[in-house]
Amino acid sequence: MRLFVRIVERRSFSQAALDLNLPASTATEGVKQLEARLGVRLLQRTTRHVSPTLDGEAFYRRCLTILGELEDAEAEFSDAKPRGLLRVDVHGTLARHFLLPGLPAFLERYPDIRLHLGEGDRLVDLVREGVDCVLRVGDLKDSAMIARRVGLLDEVTCAAPSYLERRGVPTTPDDLTAKTEQGGGHVMIGFVSSATGEHFPLEFMVGGALRFVTLPTVLSVTGAETNIVAARQGLGIIQIPRYHAQADLEAGRLVEILPDFPPSPTPVSLLYPQARHIPPRVRVFMEWLTGEFSRRAV
Repeated sequence: MRLFVRIVERRSFSQAALDLNLPASTATEGVKQLEARLGVRLLQRTTRHVSPTLDGEAFYRRCLTILGELEDAEAEFSDAKPRGLLRVDVHGTLARHFLLPGLPAFLERYPDIRLHLGEGDRLVDLVREGVDCVLRVGDLKDSAMIARRVGLLDEVTCAAPSYLERRGVPTTPDDLTAKTEQGGGHVMIGFVSSATGEHFPLEFMVGGALRFVTLPTVLSVTGAETNIVAARQGLGIIQIPRYHAQADLEAGRLVEILPDFPPSPTPVSLLYPQARHIPPRVRVFMEWLTGEFSRRAV
């Protein structure tokens, strides 16, 4: 059942076999035996694609329930620790700040878990790509996945000293759209949303209400590291999580501006498929990660 479920999720015999540390020939033979036992065809096979038949889809759903109950029973009546390959997709900056520092202790506590960290900002197809959960930043759009909030990130508005020398230091959000004494007005580095293709506006809490400000841009970026490096070069104002800017703020490479009008905190959520029972390895990872965000958020 575990083999069949993984083949359906990965749409591949070879990838499923790799995930379960099995020879590819074993995966093929295992499904043949399962189909012979049930007397139905479970999978449609082509040279490039594997997909479940109608009977296969129905059997897949039943297998998820059965395997989930089996894992719960084993966990309740044995001292076995969570085990297996855990695939997580996460932004690289989040991984380096919140996951990696405490990861040795996590893996020492759960030595039978093997962790694969993928880096990206797109909302991956968890089931199809064999990913157990995804860590994402920001407000989530409608999704077929279940989201669990693991933390909030404080945001900061900042710019390089060289930028502020040229453009002036704003004291209120209104100053951003007014002509400065130095002339030219303020500009922002346009951080492009991977979902909409539009620039994220700057946001400020003013009198208890959130105000959005979109400034002219001389540079648009799609990567978090490029965004902060460009800000250091004086190319515009940015808003980023405080943890990501902390070292630059302490070193004077960036300066916080408009601290009395902070952006709203950004939620961080862990997403996993609705239809899938949460395996013990995913459950303990969620609990650990929530604690790491609580300890390491600045």
